[in-house]
Amino acid sequence: MFRIGRMLAQGDLKLLALSLIAEQPRHGYEIIKLIEEKTAGWYSPSPGVVYPTLTFLEEAGYVTAEADGSKKRYAITEEGRAYLAENRDFADAIIGRLSEIGLKMGRVKKWMGWSENGPSHGAELPRLVEAALENLRDVSREKLEQNRGAETRIVEILARVANDIREA
Repeated sequence: MFRIGRMLAQGDLKLLALSLIAEQPRHGYEIIKLIEEKTAGWYSPSPGVVYPTLTFLEEAGYVTAEADGSKKRYAITEEGRAYLAENRDFADAIIGRLSEIGLKMGRVKKWMGWSENGPSHGAELPRLVEAALENLRDVSREKLEQNRGAETRIVEILARVANDIREA
């Protein structure tokens, strides 16, 4: 899992947590893991952000907290449902944005040849081949930063290169 800076804007986590709790009662850790899952492991809010948010939601009357062993399980209240209903479009946009990030990051992982746990290399490649692949990644990233529309062309070129290597 990677930290990539502030993923959520002010107030986003409040609605996101409330939306997840509305699906079913949850522990704080479950909320952290669900958000991490939605972003394909590229963002996980820290407990230092999630638990104060849950405390705020409880104090605002939007959720109740019930002891569940050494943890607290949060459930939405009627006031919380009403608040979420008033802000449903915004909450759905947050979830949609995180899901889109998850899809994009999943494609990046696949393109980079990474497993769910990060980079994986399998059989070692000769150093010159590794250097050439790194150069290819760098050039592709630079081109995409300059022109997002170049993705199709880059894929075509890479497919041709892969075919040439296969036939070599």
